[in-house]
Amino acid sequence: MAALSAWFWNERFWLPHNVTWVDLADPAPGVEYPKASHLLSALPLALGIFAVRILFERFIARPCAFLLHIHATSVHWRATPNPVLEKVFTSITKCPDWRHLDGLSKQLDWDVRKVQQWFRHRRNQDKPSVLTKFCESMWRSTFYLCIFTYGIRFLWQCPWMWDTPHCWYNYPYQVLTPGLYHYYVTELGFYWSLMFSQFTDIKRKDFPIMFIHHLATVSLISFSYANNMLRVGSLVMCVHDASDFILEAAKLANYAKYQRLCDFLFVLFAVVFFITRLVIYPLRILNTTLFESWEIIGPYPSWWLFNSLLLVLQVLHVIWSYLIAGIAYKALVRGKVSKDDRSDVESSSEEEADTNRTNDRGVKMAFSLKAENGTNGTNGHAVTTKSWPQIRTSSR
Repeated sequence: MAALSAWFWNERFWLPHNVTWVDLADPAPGVEYPKASHLLSALPLALGIFAVRILFERFIARPCAFLLHIHATSVHWRATPNPVLEKVFTSITKCPDWRHLDGLSKQLDWDVRKVQQWFRHRRNQDKPSVLTKFCESMWRSTFYLCIFTYGIRFLWQCPWMWDTPHCWYNYPYQVLTPGLYHYYVTELGFYWSLMFSQFTDIKRKDFPIMFIHHLATVSLISFSYANNMLRVGSLVMCVHDASDFILEAAKLANYAKYQRLCDFLFVLFAVVFFITRLVIYPLRILNTTLFESWEIIGPYPSWWLFNSLLLVLQVLHVIWSYLIAGIAYKALVRGKVSKDDRSDVESSSEEEADTNRTNDRGVKMAFSLKAENGTNGTNGHAVTTKSWPQIRTSSR
């Protein structure tokens, strides 16, 4: 274990030339530098955030939903208990193809249409109510708004917010301030809580992708903290937080059946997303991490890794922006946001599902990006999800 730890924390990888961990271990009295051990405090904080979320959804979000006449809806049709079909549903596929349907039809001596109907009703039993999705989105919207507000207020007083070379002056001997510590640990704790809650949240088709996404986000935040790139890391987090709460607010409007407000908020989200991800991020953040840092501190191994990840992130921003632009255009032209085919449990028949796969393939790709979020409650339409800016989270 000692050898593995020494290999992982190799100074030649993590730190600039002529800097050692000893140099950062014993600062002057009253001065503290970031240490990897600080990140452990995010784990109990994540549990606390998860507990707050449960209380928030029950005592704040649900009453708000009731005021908007959003109630839990029961399933009108339940699948007839059948051990054979249930085993196929839970172990093999929830959406059997025609080969499976034909085989089950012969095995049970049922009409193919009846087998198909059973699977449709069984999927509907697992479909979350609009109330559940509203509460989940309200929690996320509230948290994103609060953390973005805190980040802006904190960074407004920081010199590196306005003059990015300050991210690298005297690096890595940059003092850890309480505000920066709280900002980082809270963001990290929230993403840990998302990893925990994924197992209790609405189950979606992109569960593995989003789990990897949250894990990658946790890794990137931890990486930048461990090698004291907190200043530029705080800018990255703030840029990615800017559009998230707008998207969740659009989903809330959708669940409450305020379609015009939903469309307006989604277009606003798209505009903010384009400005932050395609303008501010490359011109300010990538410029300082690639060029200003090169001139001030010079490259070293973890510097190359950090910038490689940020460049990959920019490529994803371009792809996501293209997909979001297509949906925003449809919202403006058709007067409504396109349906989210990616999330929750499918509720349409097999024929409808096949049609959706053919006609809405581009929309489905866009909604499959982010995480967090629900299909609609308004006239068959839905607002996209946190998977877009998750589009963030990969967005980290």
